[in-house]
Amino acid sequence: MVGHRMALIYLDNQSTTRCDPRVLQAMLPWFSEHYGNAAARSHALGMRARGAIERARAQIARWVGASPKEVILTSGATEANNLAVLGVARAALRTTTAGRPPPHVVTVATEHPAVLDPVEALRREGVDVTVLGVDADGLVDPDDVQRALRPTTVLVSVMRVNNEIGVVQPLHAIVERCRAQGVAVHTDAAQASLVPVDMSALDVDLVSVSAHKIYGPKGVGALVVRRRRPRIALEPLLHGGGHERGLRSGTLPVPLVVGLGEAAQLLTEAQEREAASVVLLRDQLLAGLREQVGGIRVNGSLQHRAPNNLNVSFDGVEAAALLVALRDIVCLSTGSACSSESQRPSHVLDALGMPGDRIGRSVRFGLGRFTTEHDITTTLDAIAQKVGQLRSMASLYET
Repeated sequence: MVGHRMALIYLDNQSTTRCDPRVLQAMLPWFSEHYGNAAARSHALGMRARGAIERARAQIARWVGASPKEVILTSGATEANNLAVLGVARAALRTTTAGRPPPHVVTVATEHPAVLDPVEALRREGVDVTVLGVDADGLVDPDDVQRALRPTTVLVSVMRVNNEIGVVQPLHAIVERCRAQGVAVHTDAAQASLVPVDMSALDVDLVSVSAHKIYGPKGVGALVVRRRRPRIALEPLLHGGGHERGLRSGTLPVPLVVGLGEAAQLLTEAQEREAASVVLLRDQLLAGLREQVGGIRVNGSLQHRAPNNLNVSFDGVEAAALLVALRDIVCLSTGSACSSESQRPSHVLDALGMPGDRIGRSVRFGLGRFTTEHDITTTLDAIAQKVGQLRSMASLYET
């Protein structure tokens, strides 16, 4: 007889989110019943698919405070980040005349690899690059951004919410300084499910979003590009077909785009309410860790943090050992799922100036739409037990 298995508690929502059942239901007909190519305008199925794409585009635009015409559909935030960073810099590089200095790009040391790696690729192509540091809370100083600007600066890329420590960067102040010098600003908003991303209010030029971070499907996202004068020039990454106004060629995955649109619509309707609910659970988790476990330190600013994130280090306990001990009870991670493939220490925590041993003891908790109070209390009980055991083992080993 197979023994009863307790359902896993999922607290890794910065890695990915569960697809909301309402999103799934919206997508299903577009896999089998309405299977037309949105680029096929000569028949009803194609036109129906095109209508679905445009409805989704409008839903995405409403979520981020933009126009539907400003939404460029991509395979996810990674592609959107690449299109923004590489696209702006390469377009500027292409028009740089001989004997003139190359374009200059500014970003921050705690950015996601989907921004940092393209920036390094640009450096190899001859683009000037500045990577700014952060303070112990993980925040970049807007004055540092201003000091980094040059006459040749074409783009500043600063993420809205950090994917590891949940820190919300001071975008308003950064944009003010960049706008005064005519520099475009891009923000990776993939993790901003519970933090407003209103392009009009933030005054940013380019925003990257991802469906699977907001309870939609994996494999789809968008780059939203503000229509300004002068128009932001972008060099496309993909060629062939001229889709998305020539900026992103390729047949659109209609079901996935519908899913992104539905997820964006649901988030638009519920973001404020969900944020208020999730932050209470986050605070309950932190209070419980302090009371039931002890010996913990919060990584990154707690004041300037998204409601659904908590990153803490456990004194005397290696994070890898704790995650192994908890893997049949609760799903957690030490940081970015993308970076974990390389097995390197967190570049985000390193940028905060944390010593290596503390980085190795740090765990990220990602709460979300489907997190319950029972999940939190069960997690706290499990962590208190496992941390106690691991600390006892470490103490015996040292003895």
